[in-house]
Amino acid sequence: MAQDIFGEGRDSHEALLEQLEREKESGPEDAAIAVNRRIKEIRQKKGLSLQDLARISGFSTAMLSQIENHLISPSLGTLIKLAQALEMRMGELIAGPGGRSFTIVRQGEGNVVSRYASRSGVTYGYSYQSLCPELKSRHMEPFLVTLEPSSGTKSPSHHEGEEFIFVLEGAVRITLADLTDVLHPGDSIYYHSTLPHLVECHEDRPALILAVLYSSGT
Repeated sequence: MAQDIFGEGRDSHEALLEQLEREKESGPEDAAIAVNRRIKEIRQKKGLSLQDLARISGFSTAMLSQIENHLISPSLGTLIKLAQALEMRMGELIAGPGGRSFTIVRQGEGNVVSRYASRSGVTYGYSYQSLCPELKSRHMEPFLVTLEPSSGTKSPSHHEGEEFIFVLEGAVRITLADLTDVLHPGDSIYYHSTLPHLVECHEDRPALILAVLYSSGT
């Protein structure tokens, strides 16, 4: 649980607020690195080795090492699996445990995290912005996700939970188990995340979606 990792004292609470404020002021690459750094810090605070986390999560030690050393940025599906392996909520990996009963994110505010292939910031796939970075004890994780046209083959992911997607701009191709369909602005889909799923651009231009991920957490 978050309290077990970060503690509940006043000093730790103030430190978390200061960390959130620093991350708000950082650029996209800094925000992505903050996520990777938090994964390593939480793993170490729980007394887990890379081998331990690999065994629990199903990811290789090589991949986990690349994530922790900021060489790759984990996808949202990977973050969910890592959060489950670390027995915490995914939102805590993205923005800390949060301490508010409500949160307002104005247009243009908040960290945008790009999924990138190397420290040089080569993007492939999408970027996302959390819409509830400071809400405590949350079960839902709403994101604005910009899907980018990308080359290469992508593999479907699956994990515990549920997902809701509403298309705001562009065309989105959804692969869900044996189903493939295209969603346009105003279209939506809700599915169990245990089904293998892949969400990507259908055209050679970006698409914007509202994605809400639900997990029962720990």
